[in-house]
Amino acid sequence: MVVSMTGQGHTHGHAEDHTAGRPGGPAGDRGHEHGNLHGRGQGHGRGHHHHHHHGERIDAALEGSAEGLRTLWLSFAVLTATTAVQAVIAALSGSVALLGDTVHNATDALTALPLALAFVLGRRAATRRYTYGFGRAEDLAGVFVVLVIAASAAFAGYEAVRRLLDPQDVTHLPAVAAAGLVGFAGNEWVARVRIRTGRRIGSAALVADGLHARTDGFTSLAVLLGAGGAALGWRYADPLIGLVITGAILLVLRGAAREIWHRLMDAVDPALVDAAEHALAHVAGVRAVGAVRMRWIGHTLRAETSVEVDPGLTVVQAHAVAVAAEHALLHAVPRLAGTTVHIDHAGTAGQDPHAELDHHIAR
Repeated sequence: MVVSMTGQGHTHGHAEDHTAGRPGGPAGDRGHEHGNLHGRGQGHGRGHHHHHHHGERIDAALEGSAEGLRTLWLSFAVLTATTAVQAVIAALSGSVALLGDTVHNATDALTALPLALAFVLGRRAATRRYTYGFGRAEDLAGVFVVLVIAASAAFAGYEAVRRLLDPQDVTHLPAVAAAGLVGFAGNEWVARVRIRTGRRIGSAALVADGLHARTDGFTSLAVLLGAGGAALGWRYADPLIGLVITGAILLVLRGAAREIWHRLMDAVDPALVDAAEHALAHVAGVRAVGAVRMRWIGHTLRAETSVEVDPGLTVVQAHAVAVAAEHALLHAVPRLAGTTVHIDHAGTAGQDPHAELDHHIAR
C-alpha cells in the first residue's frame, strides 16, 4: 500500500520543507503548516503542531546565514589589516618567506567575498526552476576557495625556488619576525571564528576556509625561522622556509578539497544515517525501516526514507505514522530542514506491491 493524499502513485506522499515558509517563498508564509512538497502542495492536518515550530526553524536557518556573513566580514577586515602590515615589511625587507605568507593571507582574505555572496544567494527562496533553493552556492564558493589555495601555493613555491636559485640578503629582520607574529595572531583568530561558526551552522565551505586560515597562522610562524637563519648569515634559510610554507599550503589544499568533494558528492556523516535509522525504528507503527538518504544543501540537510507499516491501516492512520516518523527525524538529526517519508508495506503472500514499477526502476 502506498499512502498518497493526492493519488499521485508511488512517489509518496509526506514531505515537509521547513524553509519554504520563508516570506516570499513558493509556499508563502504558512505559519506552521507542513507539506509544501506534499503532493500538489496542500498541507496535512492544519491542527498538527510540533514542539519545535516551523517559523523557529526558518529563523534558525536565516540566522545561520546572517551569522556566517558576520563572521566573513569580520575575518575579512582582520586579514586585510594583517596583510597590509606584512606587505609593507615584505617590500622593505625582500623576504621571500614573508612574501609568500603575505600573498597567502591576501588570498585568504579575498575568499571571504565569494563565500559572502554564496550566503546571500543561499537566503533566496526556492523557485520553480531551483526547487531546492540556492544553498548549493556555498559548495560552488568552496570550489573557488580550493582553487585560490592552489594558486597561492603555486605562487609561493615559484618565488621560493626562484630565490633559491638567486639568493639575496634579507634586511629589517626584527620587523620580519614581528610580521610573522602578526600573521600568526590574525590568522589564528580568524581560524577559530570561522571554524566555530562553520560547524555551528553546518557550512563546509566556511570550515574549509577556517582550516585554511589556521595553517596560514602556523606558516606565519615559520617566517620567524627564516628571519633567524638570515640573522645567522645563512642566505638559504629564507627561501627554504618559503618552500616549507608552500608544503603547508598544499596540505591545507588536500583537506579543503576533500571536504568540498564530499559535499559535491552528497556525502554525509554515517553517524547521521545511524541516528535517523534508530529514531525511525522506534516510531510506533513502523514495522521496518527502508533506505535512508540524506544530502547537504548549503548548511541544511534534506532526507528521504521509507517505512513499512501494517497493510490494514487506513490512509489516515498510515499518514499519522508518516508524521510521527518525520517528527522523530527532526528531533534526531541536527540541521534537518526537510524530510520525505514514503509509506510502504510488505505485500500479501506472493505479491510485490511495487511490481508495476519494476520496468521503470532498478531496485
